[in-house]
Amino acid sequence: MTAIPSPLPPAVVCDLAPTVVVAITGPDAATFLQGQLSNDAVALPEGAVQYTSYNSPKGRMLANFPLWRRNGDFFALLPGDLAASVIRRLAMFVLRSKVKLEDLAAATVRFGVGGAAAADAVATALDLPAAPGPFTAVTTAGGATVVALPGPRFVIVAASDQRDAIATCLGARATPAPFETWRWLTIRAGVPVVTAATQDLFVAQTANWDVLGGVSFGKGCYTGQEIIARTQYLGRLKERLFLFHAPGPAAAAGTRLYSAAFGDQPCGTVVDAASGPAGGADLLAVLQLAAAESGDVRLGAPDGVPLEPLPLPYAVPAPVPPRGRAGG
Repeated sequence: MTAIPSPLPPAVVCDLAPTVVVAITGPDAATFLQGQLSNDAVALPEGAVQYTSYNSPKGRMLANFPLWRRNGDFFALLPGDLAASVIRRLAMFVLRSKVKLEDLAAATVRFGVGGAAAADAVATALDLPAAPGPFTAVTTAGGATVVALPGPRFVIVAASDQRDAIATCLGARATPAPFETWRWLTIRAGVPVVTAATQDLFVAQTANWDVLGGVSFGKGCYTGQEIIARTQYLGRLKERLFLFHAPGPAAAAGTRLYSAAFGDQPCGTVVDAASGPAGGADLLAVLQLAAAESGDVRLGAPDGVPLEPLPLPYAVPAPVPPRGRAGG
């Protein structure tokens, strides 16, 4: 299937083959991740999921993803075009730690179920005693793991030899849809996904990663922590993540945005975009606040297609004046 169902059914199921599950295992896994990721891996309970990010020393996101803990091990869901490079980079810092990083793409099958009736569809398909819980919950059903994400959306991960059985069960209770539909559901949930096209561009807060709970400001040091903390406590954010609708096909990630308030200078960047079931495309973009306030945001060029702002499904704090250093 190549087209997004219209209107969107109460529950859709998408093959998440373009994603990769990465396992981080070993007795030192929690401590290792604590020094690498933006969220508190040590405090992540068994059977729970959190958003987190892996950042450059300049505090910009190299990858952002859900991280969950099951049977003492950690698992991350990454875009396929980033997984190998993230594993290689993390592996450079393992040193003598007892940690193993493993790409589980070939060993697992990944499905995504989304929509208003997604929880009931997953519960019925996998014969769960109750519908999966809200975000932060990880449920197991036989050999499958169900990870709840905002949307509502649910990621089902199982051994690759279970593909046909799970696809049949899910397909009987949710309408099959392309991966584009999963991307659209993620966009409408206000969740940015960094890919190769936007890697190392955004400080976490500019992508609303703090609002989505992907940053712990109380944990110890991690790569990029100094910049992220300085942005939080000393600086005033000039950019945030916004949701827009555009006529026509979806723009490529990395496409620049313009506004009359900035003349010929770009003032924003598309993080991700996907065609919607009602036509046109929806997109998430990191944008200068002044451009958003102008009400005139255009795609790709100063005279490009005007974008229609849409409300995010969560509240974003108002910007605060910059705070100086103590004693300054």
